[in-house]
Amino acid sequence: MPEIHGEVAAGWEPVRSAFEANYDLDVDPLASMLGGSPREIGAAFSLYHRGDKVVDLWGGLADPATGREWDEHTLALVFSTTKGATAICANLLAQRGELDLDAPVVDYWPEFGKHGKDTIPVRYLLCHKAGLPYVEDTMTHEEMLTWDPVVEALENMTPVWEPGTRHGYHAVTYGWLVGEVIKRVSGKSIGQFFQDEVAGPLGLDFWIGTPDDQHERVAMLETFPIPDDPTIKAMVDQFIGPETMLGRALAAPVEEVATERFNEPDTWRAEIPAANGICDARSLAKMYAACVSEIDGVRLLTDQQVEAAIEPQTEGTDAVLMDLELRYGLGFMLPSPIMPLGNDRNFGHFGAGGSMGMADPDHDLGFGYVMNKMFLGLTGDPRTTNLIDAVYGCVG
Repeated sequence: MPEIHGEVAAGWEPVRSAFEANYDLDVDPLASMLGGSPREIGAAFSLYHRGDKVVDLWGGLADPATGREWDEHTLALVFSTTKGATAICANLLAQRGELDLDAPVVDYWPEFGKHGKDTIPVRYLLCHKAGLPYVEDTMTHEEMLTWDPVVEALENMTPVWEPGTRHGYHAVTYGWLVGEVIKRVSGKSIGQFFQDEVAGPLGLDFWIGTPDDQHERVAMLETFPIPDDPTIKAMVDQFIGPETMLGRALAAPVEEVATERFNEPDTWRAEIPAANGICDARSLAKMYAACVSEIDGVRLLTDQQVEAAIEPQTEGTDAVLMDLELRYGLGFMLPSPIMPLGNDRNFGHFGAGGSMGMADPDHDLGFGYVMNKMFLGLTGDPRTTNLIDAVYGCVG
């Protein structure tokens, strides 16, 4: 096990033990067949409680190829954990009365209304009910990074299901849908709005569109390998193959999933507000803590807006995620049978491979976990489960 660095306040020592244990986890046999392992390479975890940072830990390697160690300044790409940051931006605009979540999207984005989308309310974009989990026309990775081609493709899209009648995870399109509304309301790109209204005031090392002068700090992801065994590959294709709803949602708007492209600077500097946020664990934890507490004189969301944000917007099985029963609020994941999240009123978001950011309004907690070993957890990620269980063991 590598040396673990950082600090833990008195009474929170079990969280350090759980973090250390994640570097020596047993390999799940089925996940191993698919090329995955939950054992950490490099990671960081941070926790705020009642406005104070009580856990801040890191260790391992940021780049196994070069031997670069994970230090207190290391950043990581967090995939769909980015959706929580985007959701906070939308909730801020709603809190200020600048964005009416029940108004039609076309009130802010007139070009969106083609092909029967003219009555879709903004709320549906945040809770995955819009019926736009992918785009019909694929494009190159380079075109995707420039924003406008994806927005135009979504404008020309006919919903896959009647909006509002069901929900299905908009794995990547969520970011452009919500991000374009934020842009139309604020006059700023989602990356700039996030810096001005969230990251800047809190002093976060967190970007949606990371500047070049931060790239040397970014950890290199060990992504999911493609299975060699034809039988295993066929099994995987049944769930996330290019012809499945989930496969198309994960790849959108390009032709197939290519997680290795997320190790490239061109991808880091673009704005993909559902998938390419880059941050450290303490910034993720501080952001969520500031949703439920005042941190360094900053409170992001009022109690009233938090209550609105955690009001369940979806029920039943997810049309994209293989009929799993997931629940969403206003842009945030909520506790569900397969994702307990530690407390019934917690809200936040997980990212592909394992990252997690979350708030607990009842215990005034803000969580942040980032890593570079991506794990294909078939029944959840044991690393986050270990950390969440340890936190609540301390909270009592």
